[in-house]
Amino acid sequence: MLIGAHVSITGGLFNAPKNATALKCEAFQIFSRPPQGGPATPITPELKKTFQAALQEHKLEWFCIHTPYYINFASATTRIVKTSISVVRDELERGSALGAKYVMAHLGSFKDLGKEKGLAVLAAGLDEVLDGYKGSTQFLIEISAGAGAIIGDTFEEIAAITKHPRLKNYDIGVCFDTQHAFASGYDLRTTEGVDATWKKAEKLLGKNKIKMSHCNDSKVEFNSHRDRHEHIGKGYLGTDAFKHLFSHPGFGKLTFILETEHDSVVEDITLLKKIRKNLQ
Repeated sequence: MLIGAHVSITGGLFNAPKNATALKCEAFQIFSRPPQGGPATPITPELKKTFQAALQEHKLEWFCIHTPYYINFASATTRIVKTSISVVRDELERGSALGAKYVMAHLGSFKDLGKEKGLAVLAAGLDEVLDGYKGSTQFLIEISAGAGAIIGDTFEEIAAITKHPRLKNYDIGVCFDTQHAFASGYDLRTTEGVDATWKKAEKLLGKNKIKMSHCNDSKVEFNSHRDRHEHIGKGYLGTDAFKHLFSHPGFGKLTFILETEHDSVVEDITLLKKIRKNLQ
């Protein structure tokens, strides 16, 4: 089990491993392009070489890429859907060039089209993304907190996507997020709750579909359906939730990536490593 955080690429993608080391990460997550919009830096042979050298220098291997915030595969605006398809496919190709383990995405919202029509448009879009893709980076759907019509707040909804006739033959994984799951009604505050969550995921999604986890405490209460991350031990999940997660035979094998504010992310990583050590 590795513990890391989302890190900055300011100054260039090749700075990410150095920034991860400064935060005491064992793994890290990045945006490979501006998350709010704008062109992506081309992955040239020189950039790839520099990035790989930085990974080796800082003794890091595991990293993943988070897609930009503007992705929406169920928009009523064709341009937005087409942009989402293009960007996510490009992120997978970029991830494969750099050596990323995963690219994960929030898929958007059903508010424009409704769930039935939105699912059909979404499935067609993801089919276009993954059709003919031969890269090494795996695509993951991130569980959402369930605000409004945001897609993917339950295992049932994610399963409806991954098992859709147009998508069932692709190897699509899931990025669990402790805060999002808690806000969506998955209680992680007890050993029993964590085990029940894992078993439900395996029943609905299939075995070994959860590939990694974002590791965030929650500023909002259980089942509140709001996306509000908090530093570890300072929210409604509390440190015990992470003890239960780390000691679970399924969750305990995942890589956990923090998405908390950088003002205290080193303290968060130190606390998580202490929890892990005490369980050994």
